[in-house]
This record gives sequence, structure tokens and C-alpha cells, in this order.
Amino acid sequence: MRGRRALPLLALPLLALGYALPAAAQSLVVASPDGHNRISLTLDAQGQPLWSVDRDGHRLVDPSPLGLTLDDGPLATNLALTASQASSGEDRYPIVAGKAASAADRYRALRVELTQKDGANRALTVELRAYDDGVAFRTILPVQPQIAVSVVREERTEFRVGADSRCWGFNIGSFGKSHEGEYEPVDPAKVRPHNLFDLPMLCESGGKALAITEAGLSDYAGLYLTGRGDGGPGFAARLSPALDDPRVAVRGKVGAPLASPWRLVMLADRAGDLAASTLVTSLAEPSRVAQTDWIRPGLSAWDWWNGPSLKGVDKAGTNTATAKAYIDFAAANGLPYSLIDEGWYQGAGGGGDVRPGADAMHWTPQIDLPGLVDYAGRKGVRLWLWFNWRALDADMEAALAQYARMGIAGIKVDFMDRDDQAMVAWYHRLLEVAARHKLMVNLHGAYVPRGLTRTYPNFLTQEGVMGAEYNKWSRRITADHNVMLAYTRGLLGPMDYTPGGFNNVAPADFAIRNDLPFVQTTRAHGLALYVVYESPFACVSDSPDSYAASPAGLDVIRMLPTSWDETRFLAGDVGDYVAIARRKGRRWYVGILNNSQARHVELPIGKLGSSFRMTMWQDGERPRDIVQTSRAADGSISISLAASGGAVLILDP
Repeated sequence: MRGRRALPLLALPLLALGYALPAAAQSLVVASPDGHNRISLTLDAQGQPLWSVDRDGHRLVDPSPLGLTLDDGPLATNLALTASQASSGEDRYPIVAGKAASAADRYRALRVELTQKDGANRALTVELRAYDDGVAFRTILPVQPQIAVSVVREERTEFRVGADSRCWGFNIGSFGKSHEGEYEPVDPAKVRPHNLFDLPMLCESGGKALAITEAGLSDYAGLYLTGRGDGGPGFAARLSPALDDPRVAVRGKVGAPLASPWRLVMLADRAGDLAASTLVTSLAEPSRVAQTDWIRPGLSAWDWWNGPSLKGVDKAGTNTATAKAYIDFAAANGLPYSLIDEGWYQGAGGGGDVRPGADAMHWTPQIDLPGLVDYAGRKGVRLWLWFNWRALDADMEAALAQYARMGIAGIKVDFMDRDDQAMVAWYHRLLEVAARHKLMVNLHGAYVPRGLTRTYPNFLTQEGVMGAEYNKWSRRITADHNVMLAYTRGLLGPMDYTPGGFNNVAPADFAIRNDLPFVQTTRAHGLALYVVYESPFACVSDSPDSYAASPAGLDVIRMLPTSWDETRFLAGDVGDYVAIARRKGRRWYVGILNNSQARHVELPIGKLGSSFRMTMWQDGERPRDIVQTSRAADGSISISLAASGGAVLILDP
């Protein structure tokens, strides 16, 4: 269990715990347990709270304002420090399905009480935390007679990184999007208020790395980053507006405090080391699901990405014969799941639109759903079902109860495309109802992770990524994009990128087609996606016909876990290549993704153990070719990576 200690502001043990306090008592510093990271809070001459971040003495976030604009005016200046309490926490919690079997939640903290020095005397609380792999803070509006109901119009928090920082981000452009795009270089001195960046923002400065994001999003609006109003380097917070009034971001509840999510800065010496961090889940609420033995990660056959295209089925589509063929493929390859995508319930087929008369409680005449559940069960396979979120919302409780009774394993819910306060609350409601009926969940058209997989461990994966589906209509899914995802979006939590495309061609030979789409990376690169990208529910996305025609590598996919005991970064440079190692039991799995430039890399597998029996699958002469080798290995090994290539290693002690 987590232990906490509360200390008065001027108590002598404060410094011993890693807290610094100047004589003026207007600046406070909290250091991480290992002493490398420090978060500071200062009040300037105008009573404006300023926060900053250092790692090993190097300033990574310059003094930056924080505060709120409420419906009755700003709560950001003319503040005085009235009280403070220090605490520390140490806990270890299980991760039911994810990048590690468990995570340490070890930090030092400070709770600072501020009061506005005017007639209103409004109060604001700031909580600071310092971890070994990052720092975080949040603001809290306490219950107070001066504020009957908290209404937040905007957040006045800034992230003032140095002008010399090298950053990468995804300029989403506007609200109401599906959070799918490229993470590209960002000059922090040239970001303007008309820019709107999704999370995270990755930066490097002075030989250190940081990623700006948020965690613990609950009953609040999602965070974005935009330019500072004064044109200085860095970023300012922007909250997703309410649909009914764009001037409002968050509405509080009468008689209850209003806490923001944690504003999180993940920290490391190398950008790749951030991949092992579990801070996003550590700062989320603990699990609300007591019994979790029914939550089982695994691979799934999938009918949508490849067409569906099946030579052995007359008029392949959303029908019983097609679904049986994918169930057969799953059973033959030891996949525990098969996913039936859009079109199976009455009135479905409108994508993001809900057609008049759509009814998620009843399936079409072309689908014998009870018969398919029985057929799959006899073959050791369970079904997942796709829903448009609006169609499901019309009968959520009844629908999920019905499909749980039938034996459905999980649901894929799509096209939310929002992260305003109301939609954030809907995520929580859906996951609670699904957990109660023992249904696992995959959210598409979703915002990027904020740690909710800890609170509801039945929430296995989510989109919020420009994934392999874009091969069906664009040339945007390049090896360069895939490498950048590992250093950016992949830091935050699971992503349903939907790998498994086996029609591999060189970029020059790539052509856009909806059925049996091409993939412009090598086969080995595609296999490595299953290791580098975290997703406890992962699709094997191509047609059974594609795997039959070119099976090399399917045996590798079948043997890869989808949930891990430990994750480590081995090697790489942002945008160039990445090598991620994940452990399951005593065996290590290593995935390597290369960008569009061929290169030779040295992989320090000695960091994982003294010696191994290594099996490696790497690039061959053509994009579809795989070269498999086995040998003893220790220390450092040399690997040649083709352009848009990669490799997978399995290391047995």
C-alpha cells in the first residue's frame, strides 16, 4: 500500500526528504527519490505561480506560469502562499495487461495552498510530484464559499522549453479529430496560438529528453498544446471546449473540489528510455475492477482491413460465411479471437454516421450471430464486435448485457472523435458498464492514452494513432512514420495500429488499393511492430489468402506475446531507428524498426543478460523476404537493416 507522510512547511526533515526552501519561503523545490529530477514552484513579484523542471542540474522547463481563468475572472496572479505539506509515496501496483507486469509508484510530493490577495480571497491548491522518471503537477479548486460552482474557461499553464530544444509533435490543427497524424519536427520558438498540438510533445535539450503530456484525465477536458501569446519559445495549454458553449472547457459539481489532470513531464537521459516509463498509468486512478482473471490479452483475426478478401467465400463481406472463414483462420493459427467489424448489426454501415433505424441490439439477417458464437466456441475462439459509439449509447446497458450473456469477449467502439469533458465522462461510463459485464474494450476514433487502462484494465487498447489502415487510401504510412511513433505516441500506452499486412513492397512500387492493401515496409519491419508497439489486443490484419500465399513470418507473429513483464530501450535515435526489448518470463523479445535509410547498428543485448541462444528474423533481398538465423550471442551484436526494414530477435537464456 502507498505510504504518505505530511510535514509542516518549515519542518527540519524537509531538506532531508529532497525539498528545498529559501529564506523568503516563496520558492519550493521537490526532488525525485533518486535526486535526478526537480520540480520547482515560485511566486513572482505579481503573485504569479511559476513552475520549472531540472534534471541533473540542467534546466529543461524554464519558469512557466500556471493558473486558471474561471467564469468570474483569472485565478493566476496576486496569489500568496498560505500553507504547504510535504509527503512521499511508495507503492507497487499490478498491470493486468501492458508493458510490464507491475509498476512502482514512488515519489516525493508537496501540496501548496495559495490564496488570492484581493476581496474575493479565492483559494487555489497546487500539488507537485517528483518521480525518478518524471515530474507532475495539478491544480485543485477547493470547495469554498467564494466559488459556488467551478467553471473553467481556460487553463493558463505554459511549458517554456528552451529555444535551443529539438522537439517533435503532431499538429492536429483543430478539435473534434480522430487523433491520427504524423509527429514531425517542431521549432518551439515558432509555435503560434493558431497551432494546436496533440500529446505528447517530445523534446531534447542538453543531452536530456522530456515528453509533455497529461495523465489521470477524469471529468475534465482534454489537454492540447499551442503557442504562447507573447511569442516566446515553448507551449501553452489549451483545453478541449464544451460542445454547447465553446467559451467553457470544464464545469465542476456543486459542493465538490475540481482537480485538473496531472500535467506530466516524462524525463530521461535519452528519448528512447522514456519507452519504459509507467508514469502515465501511475498518475491515473487505481483499478476499479476487483476481479481481473477474465481479462485475457491476445491476437485476433480481423475481417475489415484486407477487404474482406477471401477466394473461398462467395461474395465475401459481413456475412456468416465470411465470419466463419476468419474464425477458421484464427483457430488454425492459435489466435484466441476473431473480430467482426462494421455492418453486422441492423442499420450499421454508415461509418461515423448512425443511419436512421440503426439498432445495436439486433443483428442483420446475413449474420447468424448466435450460431457464430457457438461455431467459434467449438474451435476455441471468441468473438469481438464493432460498434459505432452513438448506436451503442442508445442501448448501452441492455446491449452489453445481452452480448456478454451470448459469450462475446470484447467490443470495439468507434468514431468518438472528441475529448471534451462530456466525452471523457462517456469513456468512463462505457468502461464501467463493460467491466461489470466482463467485456474487454478497444476504443477507436479515440484520444491518446491518459492511463485509463490502469483504472479499467479491461480497456486493452485504443487507436489515437495514424495506423496501418491508412495504407488503404494514402502513402502516409512510411517507415519514417513508424519509427517516430515509437518515440512519441507509443510512450503513452497501447495503440491499435493494426499491423500484419503481408503484401510488402518497396515504397517506389507502392500503390493505393482498398482490398488487400500494400505495405511499404519490409516483412521484418512489419513483424517488429508487434514487439515495438504495445497493444494487448492486437490484430493479425491481412486476409487468410495473403498469409497462405506468402506465409514467411506468420509463425513469428503467432509466438509473440501481447502483454509483457518488462520493457527496456536498447538502442536508437529519434526518427532514425529504434530497438525495444520486452520480456515475458525468462525470454526476451527485441523489435527493431528502421527508417527509410539503410544502416548498420550495434545492439547491446548484454544489457539483458550474460549470454543467450538467439533466433533472429531480418530483412532479405526483397521486401517480402525474411532471413532467419540462430546462434549463441552475448555482449553486442551487429545487424544490417534495409531501408524501411527491421528485425525481430528472440533471446533465450
